[in-house]
Amino acid sequence: MTTLLTTQQSFERYEAIRPRLPGAKREVDARANALDTGCVPAANLAALMDRFDVFVFDAFGVLNVGETPITGAFESIQTLRKAGKRLFVLTNAASYTFPQTIAKFQKLGFDFADEELISSRSVCETYLSQWTDIAHWGIIGPQDYYPAQLPVSNRALFEDPSDYDQVDGFLFLSSAGWSRMRQTMLLHSLAANPRPVVIANPDLVAPREEGLSLEPGYFAHELQDKLPGLALHFHGKPFPSVYKHIRTLLGPDIPNDAIAMVGDTLHTDILGARAQGWQGILVTDHGLFKGHNVMDYIQQSQIFPDYIIPSI
Repeated sequence: MTTLLTTQQSFERYEAIRPRLPGAKREVDARANALDTGCVPAANLAALMDRFDVFVFDAFGVLNVGETPITGAFESIQTLRKAGKRLFVLTNAASYTFPQTIAKFQKLGFDFADEELISSRSVCETYLSQWTDIAHWGIIGPQDYYPAQLPVSNRALFEDPSDYDQVDGFLFLSSAGWSRMRQTMLLHSLAANPRPVVIANPDLVAPREEGLSLEPGYFAHELQDKLPGLALHFHGKPFPSVYKHIRTLLGPDIPNDAIAMVGDTLHTDILGARAQGWQGILVTDHGLFKGHNVMDYIQQSQIFPDYIIPSI
């Protein structure tokens, strides 16, 4: 599906689904000056390096845009690494298997270790075995998906409506190749026989070279608009399982306020981090808010990052 949204359309849709998202709202007045709202501007991450022990990076809009690495991102990562900081990438890009995720960041020119890469899909997969009542999954995945990629009985869903009716639950990994016709078939199947839907990428949009693409979260919330009683289960920012996974890796000795989430969106990166007690650093020059006055969106949403930087 090639439909693209504008920043304003994306923001309005995030606000519309706000009651379904984890909440974290700082009690301050919404005023025009960033310092008044507690959002401190900084030149880059080097200026904030002494403030945090752990930096957790979103990928799209922070490290890369589509398949293109952001200029200076690699050097910034190296500066933090040399300073002894713990680093993680927390990505909602669920189209990729974990080996594909590793290969993706290598191709982009980054040197993250395997244990530093955390994808919403890999976390989601650890929960699938808990669904003991789902004998056979229907997978909404990328074009190259095949059933052996997951440790559960499953089939990929394409153009045959009977396939949608014959599964016990749905796992939404990717919107690549997803169409309005397939969305309608899924909607009709769920209306006739409600079943759980698990979403491994809660993003509504993602910044790519050509614009903001529609992601699995967009289609999942559209289903819930039309089927209010539908059981949706999200893994990925801003939902808690991915943050809990990183907290487990870090152990109890690092306080939450020593962890910084670095991202380009208010409703996923910043909202999710603040809901966990982490600090939020919003990047403005490459992702969702590129070319826009981000303070307008901060004031409207009342989601306040701790720091605002143009690029890492």
